Amino acid sequence: MPIDQNRITAQEDSMTSSMPSAERPVVRFEAYFAPTTLARMTRNYKKDQIIFSQGEPTDALFYVRKGGVKLSVVSKEGKEAVVEILKAGDLFGLGCLAGQPQRIASATTITPCSLLRIEEKKMARLLRKHRALTQQLISYIILRNIRIVDNLVDRAFNSPEERLARALLLLADYGRGGEAETIIPKVSQGTLAEMIGATRSRVSILMNKFRRLGFIDYNGVLKVRSTQLGAVLQQ
Repeated sequence: MPIDQNRITAQEDSMTSSMPSAERPVVRFEAYFAPTTLARMTRNYKKDQIIFSQGEPTDALFYVRKGGVKLSVVSKEGKEAVVEILKAGDLFGLGCLAGQPQRIASATTITPCSLLRIEEKKMARLLRKHRALTQQLISYIILRNIRIVDNLVDRAFNSPEERLARALLLLADYGRGGEAETIIPKVSQGTLAEMIGATRSRVSILMNKFRRLGFIDYNGVLKVRSTQLGAVLQQ
């Protein structure tokens, strides 16, 4: 059967111009620990503080209660890339549950943070005991993997302008209500450049363009007008 090139092109166009999903998985750890236990497990970090580094042993996972965290990797040549920005409700360090011996990325705060540190053995006991928590975690992992694949497709097919628009929409929790949404955590242009695989100067030019067009507004606090900015991905 001959290949229908028009159909393939249409599929690629649909895939590369898709809007980020509004759905964010939720894992509610607070329901499974007493307040005193939560207090003992909570770790507070300042901005730009390293939580763990690439190559360190994996012995615990972390749950973001408040603030923002970036996951980054460094190649053998010393090149760094930001893999993901995490916010309240997100998990990281999950490799410990799969027997991963070392951290494959570094975790650094981008705002002051409050994190829940859950040791590997304690988490395993919780999952065996609470079926609802297991289901929440599975849903979280599946939806997050979908988001990671979307990010890879975005990097492979989209322009820097489209990649920046999508990154801003994700950070603004696109689709969860409100036309102008404050981005929390606040992310520097350097971090945005690492996220989308562009230079900082290119990000600065695009941010000024988005502001000029009324897609975003930043004056101490960065806000995204999701409906208008989303049009960039639908062109």
